[in-house]
Amino acid sequence: MADTKLKTTILKTLQKIPEIWADEQKDILNETKLFHLVDNFGENNNALYKKVISSLLSVPSLKKHFFIPIKNVYVFKTKDFKFFIEENKINNSYTQYENKIGLSDGDRFLNESHDIVLNFPYKDCVLEGGQSTEEGTDTYFEYSDKDKKHIKDKKYIEKTAKRKEIFFNEILAYDEIDRLFDEKALVNWKRFTKNGTSEVKKIDRDANGTIKENLIIKGNNLLALHSLRRQFTRKVKLIYIDPPYNTGGEANIFTYNNSFNHSTWLTFMKNRLEVAKEFLREDGFIAIAIDHYELFYLGCLADEVFGRENRLGIITVVNNPMGRNQAKYFSTTNDYMIVYSKKKEMANFKDVVLNDFFLKTFDKEDDKGKYKLKNFIRLGGGDNNLKINKKSFWYPLFVSPDLKNISIEENQNYIEVYPITKGKQDRTWKLSKKSTQIKIEQRELTAFLENDKIVIYEKYRIDKGQKVSTVWTDKKYNANHHGIRLLEKFLNSNEFSFPKSLYTVLDTLKITTNKNDIIMDFHAGSGTTGHAVLELNKEDGGNRKFILVEQLDEHIAVCQERMQKVIQKHIKEEKEKLSTLTKEGNKKSLRELEKENFITLELAKWNEQARKEINACKNLTELKNLFSILCSDYFLNYNVTIKEFQECIIKEDNFIKLSLPEQKRMFLKMLDLNHMYIPRSEMNDKKFGLNKKDIKLTTQFYKQ
Repeated sequence: MADTKLKTTILKTLQKIPEIWADEQKDILNETKLFHLVDNFGENNNALYKKVISSLLSVPSLKKHFFIPIKNVYVFKTKDFKFFIEENKINNSYTQYENKIGLSDGDRFLNESHDIVLNFPYKDCVLEGGQSTEEGTDTYFEYSDKDKKHIKDKKYIEKTAKRKEIFFNEILAYDEIDRLFDEKALVNWKRFTKNGTSEVKKIDRDANGTIKENLIIKGNNLLALHSLRRQFTRKVKLIYIDPPYNTGGEANIFTYNNSFNHSTWLTFMKNRLEVAKEFLREDGFIAIAIDHYELFYLGCLADEVFGRENRLGIITVVNNPMGRNQAKYFSTTNDYMIVYSKKKEMANFKDVVLNDFFLKTFDKEDDKGKYKLKNFIRLGGGDNNLKINKKSFWYPLFVSPDLKNISIEENQNYIEVYPITKGKQDRTWKLSKKSTQIKIEQRELTAFLENDKIVIYEKYRIDKGQKVSTVWTDKKYNANHHGIRLLEKFLNSNEFSFPKSLYTVLDTLKITTNKNDIIMDFHAGSGTTGHAVLELNKEDGGNRKFILVEQLDEHIAVCQERMQKVIQKHIKEEKEKLSTLTKEGNKKSLRELEKENFITLELAKWNEQARKEINACKNLTELKNLFSILCSDYFLNYNVTIKEFQECIIKEDNFIKLSLPEQKRMFLKMLDLNHMYIPRSEMNDKKFGLNKKDIKLTTQFYKQ
């Protein structure tokens, strides 16, 4: 184990300093003296302090983990060092906050603070578990001699239990984490087009070397993110995720059989949000869907990761207007979307119109586009709109008798118009003289005769957009109609209990992205984010690219089929429009739509080869011979008792009497397929059996 290696190294190093040991044999470290020394540099012990620090610095592994390089200076991480010394005898699943969830300033728990962080068990850990199924269960076989009448000679009962998650502490288990986060080999490459699938021969990049492909990636999303990190750091404009909500009870899709369900979920989210931040461009955004069960804790956690100052808003999305009939208390009609920017000072929303009713008010059009008329007088109840308080905005405009021309310069043949309302109240124009002149030159002001009075209007363009509300109530956000039923329409599938409305994601994209941006979703589910990207590209002629990450086989299949059918639908619609010879058509040409495609790939599983070898066995003897190889070369589930199986179970009559398929099934259940992927650095090792095409594409993918 990594902590044992590090412990041995640090003890050997400290044994060279007799002053910090409590006995001559150097078996008992005087932790009190050592901690006082490192906490109180400058108190008559400078020489001893320097001796300790220089000894630690002289060992590369200790230098790496207990010092921060700042230019040519190394700063000692006192807190991490003390924590290691205190905790190295304890299983690395535990942290200094073993039994507390609360507010902390880093050293003590607080009741109130203006500068707070969320602490919880396992916060300083990485959650290894990969959720091979959404239920979070493990399968095992248990021997039983009860009810022989029904079991007959099959005494091995298949059972399931809630998974016991494994946590790696960031300080104690750095080797495990480093290996966990290594870039992984990538296999099973396919390019999907409107006509089917084809071989991936190359990976397209832009002029800057950035991969510009639509990608669907199968694998544990945390490990996939770390594999993608080097390629896409600071290149993603928007991350949209709809993670498991951790709702509890029957609705819970993130279930763990331990007392730290809440902490497990927080650790799960923290691990992913921290690496997700690295993908965002400086002007990027992240939008996280959530319901009320974890809203407050997620908000606090996200404040810590992205910075409270970068929180742009919490959107209420009315996704179920009818509510839930079975609710005991409140009938839930909505969930939430928390939106953060990477850097608030660099973030800008696009000028868009999201509301269909608001869109219909732009009822006029000229060669510049759609607009509506708004009175050029500054109206409203504020005193700042009155002449007496803003005299520089009070001046006459001159309008020609035929109402076609407007000027700020006096003209004897023109009619003089002042910003006076019906109540004879002297108000102001919306702009200063200089700015008004620009409006006139741009033909953005127009005059009408109304009730024998000339009224000046400005053309309010649709591209000015609207202020986006924090409550989204439009019926298009209804997840039943535009999530569940839409998916059924596309795929004849109802596998997803409550997929997001397409328009919730689509409108988020409209607000935050431009035509050539990259969008990521590492909780892809049914692929709504990818669908929304393709839809918006069709609408505005964009070339946005999506990166979707998903682990479950059935979800990947849905994503693939859905994206392909969206492409086919867009092509069909464009052909129909062209056949009617209408000029409206789509902003994305038919030729461009026919080129639309996406690539699917997956993280290479180590144990996949073991599965093949088990299935290839022709008898029990071959299975027995294979078992030692499984133990040495592959990863078995944590609940497999190797010695008992090898020395007892495999020799018992009841096991021998099982059919070969049953015996193979028990062997297959031993394999841990959750997290064991092949590191890119080891993909040429023949024992993994990767083919040359996958190795070549993996190399091409990670090329800088």
